[in-house]
Order: sequence, then structure tokens, then C-alpha cells
Amino acid sequence: MAQIKFFDTTLRDGEQTPGVNLNKLEKLEIARQLERLGMDVLEAGFPASSEGDFLAVREIARSIKTTAVTALARAKKSDIDIAWEALKDAEQPRIHVFLATSPIHMEYKLKKTPEEVLQTAVEMVTYAKERFPIVQFSAEDASRSELPFLARVVEAVIEAGATVVNLPDTVGYATPAEYGKMFAYMKEHVPNIKKADLSAHCHDDLGMAVANSIAAIENGATQIEGTVNAIGERAGNAALEEIAVALHIRKDVYQHSTRLVLNEIKRTSSLISKLTGMTVPGNKAIVGDHAFAHESGIHQDGMLKHAETYEIITPELVGMNATNLVLGKHSGRHAFNTRVAELGFVLEETQLQEAFDRFKRLTDKKKEVTDEDLFTIALDIQTKHDPVKTYEVKALQVTMGPQNLPTATIALQTPEQGIKETARTGHGTVEAIYNTLAALIDEQVTLTDYRIHSVGKGEDALAEVHVQLQVDGVAYTGRGTANDVLKASSQAFVNGVNRALRAATLKKVQALI
Repeated sequence: MAQIKFFDTTLRDGEQTPGVNLNKLEKLEIARQLERLGMDVLEAGFPASSEGDFLAVREIARSIKTTAVTALARAKKSDIDIAWEALKDAEQPRIHVFLATSPIHMEYKLKKTPEEVLQTAVEMVTYAKERFPIVQFSAEDASRSELPFLARVVEAVIEAGATVVNLPDTVGYATPAEYGKMFAYMKEHVPNIKKADLSAHCHDDLGMAVANSIAAIENGATQIEGTVNAIGERAGNAALEEIAVALHIRKDVYQHSTRLVLNEIKRTSSLISKLTGMTVPGNKAIVGDHAFAHESGIHQDGMLKHAETYEIITPELVGMNATNLVLGKHSGRHAFNTRVAELGFVLEETQLQEAFDRFKRLTDKKKEVTDEDLFTIALDIQTKHDPVKTYEVKALQVTMGPQNLPTATIALQTPEQGIKETARTGHGTVEAIYNTLAALIDEQVTLTDYRIHSVGKGEDALAEVHVQLQVDGVAYTGRGTANDVLKASSQAFVNGVNRALRAATLKKVQALI
């Protein structure tokens, strides 16, 4: 079977999801998991967009060994130069240069003629090839481009040194028939097309990203781009996990394979969901919690008699029902360390001790600690950011006053002023906590979204809270996990503000350089 290459852009296009804001350590943790999943290419970011993105791409490029690391660059020499500085230490450095080719983009955005666009594309691919062994060129908005002109561009950039050519459906406009036809046209009308991989990158604005990606494969695409959990700009990208499993289950039809380790899919999905705050819908194909649930009596009867009557994919295939070792208050350090390592975490000794201490505290409140609990604890510690002076809740108490009006009293460690304490009321307990924190914090903070869900099941399950904040007018996300809902809520609020402090510190350092 021919092998399809998988190009993951969760850390670049996926992070463009409104409200998603990942720090360097969170991006690195996702990158490591994508490497375990077996991705062929990992797009780590857009280095020219910010100093933070540059540093994250550079760290990922230096850390990832078995997956090729790439980064996005506009068709500008300065972008390509910055990308090289970020990627030059990678095992397999490569660059992704893009330039629009559709009439509407050329006229209104680029304000260039088709000939000028063609010339720029060739010049920038030639320039990138001087540094990078692998150059990918993307014809932005290819699906709305005129096919004869698009074919000229594709032929010219391959001649200039591009070894991968991406034809994206940038605005999610194409139908599967139209998108597939575009690839077939290139295979037929571009004389040197065999010198490059053809890549598909689909958005889900009309709900056809996965179908369009499959249509591209059927018409000659050898690389598929997308994200895990389908996150991304606007309505998101093609869900890579859905495409991979579809190719596996229906290999009798598609006759293509991938190098993905399918039983790492669920873990990858859960990690990305936790770090981005983007909850996976229960009925989401492949990775949703209800993807393998059967409630109908007829379905249950059939499943009991023969699983394949209603189940075409086993949960084990995607790592859904992996062995769940339950630990408790009598579990020792060795069992704990072993299970954390089996979950894919590499923690330093001090981090392991901190994780074990949190585990022991949790066993005082929770009889059985599951893999989900351990995953959450280890993830929190693994993604703690570099030591910057930040806020920390030292004490929290909520009481109910007259007319059931709650009052929150908080002692807060501040970056510069020591511990401050005050109390505020609210129409609910969480609002009282957030009103109190806002009064103690110097920055102007506004809550724009609040979400809570349990980690695992049962009344003693951990609470995980995700918030979106406006901190001094800039959007940040925050995440908090605790055995108590109110404590988790306070942690999420403070975590979001601390992200803002770290970003501000990075800008100050950048200004001094």
C-alpha cells in the first residue's frame, strides 16, 4: 500500500482557534505527544509572528527527533531568515512558505498581478532552498484559484526547488468533487509533478474538511494536513484522527496506509483538549466519550451477540480502553513512578516528588486514583512555566451571608507586594471568588468564558475549570484542577492572569535585546 504522510498543524493553525493560548512548555508537551503518535511532519508555529512563537519553535526543533519539524513563513526573505534561525538545529529542518494564488486574494490582499505572484513564489522558494533541504510551498486559497494559472505556479515552484506543494481549501469552500478535480488536474497538467509531494489542507467551514481530504488522496495527494480534534481557525481543520482511522478501517477501498500509532490517538486528543481548553464533544467521531457507547436496546442486544453488528471500530484501536491501573493511599512511590512513565511523562526528580505529594494528598480525599487523575496531575507539573514572579492563592474561604449572599475571603501572594487579603461578595460563589481576585490583582481583568467538567466519574472526581479572560484588553486562557470546584475555579483565574504576566515579561526582555 502507498503511505500517506501526515502533517500536523495543531501548534500553528490549531492555536489560531479563538481563545486558545499555549505557553512554550505546553507546546513542547503537545509536540512530544505528536511525535509518539507518529506524525511525519509537525508545524511548530509561525516564528516571525512573535518572539514567543520563535522561542517555542526553536525549543521544539531542538527536542523532537523522529518527526520532521517545520514552521510557517510568508513569501518574504525576513520571514524565511527568522524561520531558519528557529529551525536550524532540527534533525530534519524544513520550511512552509505560502503565497495566495486566487484572483480575489491577488487583487484585494496582495495587490499583485498574477505574473508578479508567480515571480515572487519562484524567488522565495529559490531563496528558502539555499537554507532548507525541504521546502514546502502553499498556494493559499488554491481551491478558488484558476486551474491553468495554479498549474503554472506549481510547475515553477517545483522547478525552483519545492519538494512539497500544498493546495489548501483555505476558506472551506470546495466540495469533494471540486477539490479532488483540482489534484487530478495538477497530476495531468504539471510536467514535473512527480518531483514533489502533493499536499491537502482543508478547513471545515461547510463541514467537508475530512471528505475533501479523502477526495484529495483519491486523486493523487500524498500528504494530508490537519489538526487533532479538528481545532483551528474559524470552524477548524480536518481532523487527522478521523482520516487516519478511515484509511485503516477502509483500506479495502482506499489502499493507503499511514505510520501513525493509532492507539496513541485518544491520549493525544485528551492532552490537546486539556491544554487548549477545547472540550471534545461526546459524539465526536473516533475520540468522543460516547463514540463507542450503545444505549438502544436493539443495538445492545446485537453488541452482546456479536460486537461487529454495530461496532466497526474497537475502542482499543484508538487507545480508548487501555489498561486503567487504579492506585490508592497504600500505593508506593515505585508504582506511582512506573505508571507516570507509562502514561508518557518524563519528569525530573523534583517534579516526580511534587507529583507524588499531590497524588498522596488526593488519596486522602479520593479512594481510587485513576489514570485520568494521574494524567492531570503529571500534566499540570510538566507544563509549569519558567519561574516568573506571579500570583498564587494562599488561602480561600467562602461563607454564605444574609439572603444567601456568598462572601469570598482570599489571601493572595502577589508578584511585588507580598501577601494581600480582602473579601468581596457575588451573586454566586464563583462570582464572589472572581470579584475578590479582581480586587487584589493590579491588572484589569474581565471574565469572558467559564467552563467546568469532571476528570473521571464519581462524586469525588477532580474538577477541571477552563476560563477565558481579558487581561488589560488582551485575551488569555486559564486552567485549574482540584478536588474542590471553588479551588479549581480560583486556580484557573490566577493561571490566566499569570500567563499575561509571563507574556509581559517576555516583551520586556525582547525590548532590551
